[in-house]
Amino acid sequence: MPTALAPVENKVILNGVSWETYERLLADYNDVCGTRFTYDQGDLEIMVTSARHENPNRMLALLVETIAEEFGVDVYLLGSTTFKRSKLLKGFEPDSAFYIARAAAFLNKDVDPAVDPPPDLMIEVDVTSTSLPRLPIFAAFGVPEVWRYDGSRVSILRLESGQYVEAESSPAFPALTAAVATEFLEESARIPSTQWLRRVRQWARRQRT
Repeated sequence: MPTALAPVENKVILNGVSWETYERLLADYNDVCGTRFTYDQGDLEIMVTSARHENPNRMLALLVETIAEEFGVDVYLLGSTTFKRSKLLKGFEPDSAFYIARAAAFLNKDVDPAVDPPPDLMIEVDVTSTSLPRLPIFAAFGVPEVWRYDGSRVSILRLESGQYVEAESSPAFPALTAAVATEFLEESARIPSTQWLRRVRQWARRQRT
C-alpha cells in the first residue's frame, strides 16, 4: 500500500488584511518556528512549512556557506528574518537570506530589517501553485539575486530593471550554474551529508585552479 506523503507546505491567503493586523500577527508569532508571513498591499499569505520544505532550503543554504568558505567570500546569514516596509505595504520572510557584498557592514551591528538594505542573496522554496507571488515583492525591496527551487530544479534569478530574469550562473558566485546547484541539491538526498560536503568542497576547489 503506498505511503501518503505529508504536504510540503500548508498555505492560506487572506485578502483585505490591514498593515496593523499584519504587524500584530508578526508579533504574536515571533517565537513560532516554521510559520512564514508574506504581505502585499492587503493580501496576506500564512505558510506553515514541513521538513520536506525545510530540507532543500537548508541544503541550499549550506551550499552557499560551503562554497563561500572555499572561495574566501564572507557571508552573513540572516535565516528567515522579517523584512517589511510600511511605505510599500509589503513584507516577507525568506526561507534563507545572506548579505554577501554587504557582509562586512554587519559584523558589529544588528540588522534592522525595517531600514537596512535587502539581502544580497535569497533562497526561495516554492513547490505549490497556490502562492502569493513573492518575486514582485522581492523586486520592490531590491533583492539582487534569488535562488528558487520549484520541486524539480533550482533557478538562479537576477534583478534587472525591476524584474527578475533567469541567469545561467550566480552573480554572487559566478562559477556556480543553476544546473550545478540543482545537481548538488539532488545529490544531497541520495548520499550521506559528510560525503556530500566533501563533493561540494572538491568542486569548489577545482574552480579555483
